[in-house]
Amino acid sequence: MAVTRTNVLLDLAARDAFLRGVMLLKNETSAVTTAAFGIPGPPTPIRAYDLFVIWHHTAMTTMTPNPDGTNPNGRNAAHRGPIFLPWHRVFLLFFEQNLQRVLGDPNFGLPYWDWSADGTAPPALQPNSPIWSPDWLGGGGNPVSTGRFAFNPADPAGFRVRLESGPSGKLRQVNLGLWRAFGASAASLPNVAEVGLLFDLFDSSLDAASAFPWDAACTGLSNRLEGTAPGGTNLHNQVHRWVGGAMLPQSSPNDPVFFLHHCNVDRIWQGWLNRHGPVYQPDMAAPGGPVGHRIHDPILSPFLPGLPGPTPAMTLDVSAAYTYDVVPPP
Repeated sequence: MAVTRTNVLLDLAARDAFLRGVMLLKNETSAVTTAAFGIPGPPTPIRAYDLFVIWHHTAMTTMTPNPDGTNPNGRNAAHRGPIFLPWHRVFLLFFEQNLQRVLGDPNFGLPYWDWSADGTAPPALQPNSPIWSPDWLGGGGNPVSTGRFAFNPADPAGFRVRLESGPSGKLRQVNLGLWRAFGASAASLPNVAEVGLLFDLFDSSLDAASAFPWDAACTGLSNRLEGTAPGGTNLHNQVHRWVGGAMLPQSSPNDPVFFLHHCNVDRIWQGWLNRHGPVYQPDMAAPGGPVGHRIHDPILSPFLPGLPGPTPAMTLDVSAAYTYDVVPPP
């Protein structure tokens, strides 16, 4: 049965379940150790939550060059190309299923944070959104000192960052608090008008969401929504930069708001799919189509080495798994 994903600021039951589920995954020890991923330091069992940090970091540091070996825009296995939306859809679905498992609730739907609503407020007031209150995700600072994710070094069951992307671009073991720096790297969150503009930008030649040469400079929906297309909207990337702190490096799932943010990105894509149909490019025969981004290429997971994984084609209709209470455009 499909679950319904709702607005975290309007559905307090979903909020509370999300907060509880995150803490359960943060304290659940997996059978995998850091040694399996070549992370320096003693071989330490990885918590279930942190497996998602590893997955995201691995995808961001796995380059997907063109068949001729060129990759001028730094396209990787999850970003800066057509795979951005399907990859994160699979990532969120696995996270949602793990929350359902630890919560013992198969009807739980991952909630979304509609940051465009908060982005309509003046920049100085945006950090006052209820999402940053102690009852939701806690506030800013280094470390975050309020809410369920506040750092308390004396509490072994408290929220802490155990793996992060280091200066070398590789994962390292740490024992730190979560941190955020609202507005330090981007002055404002995107607003409702900017989301609406995203839908208004597309004519029939761009309705495939991406276009040759399928890199970060293309002006299709995927790159405009991610925020890499020149001269276009800058939605996804702008939210990461506005939150700042742990949301900036490849290990950005360390901040639980990552999942609420990307759930909203996925909701926007679903609105586009509702409008244009299950369209995706490149297909398998596309000239110069990048391996790893084509419609039937397996989506990268470090936990399924050598095994076939979900493909972009499989993500174009998720109605059997979940729906949204509301999808844009208005």
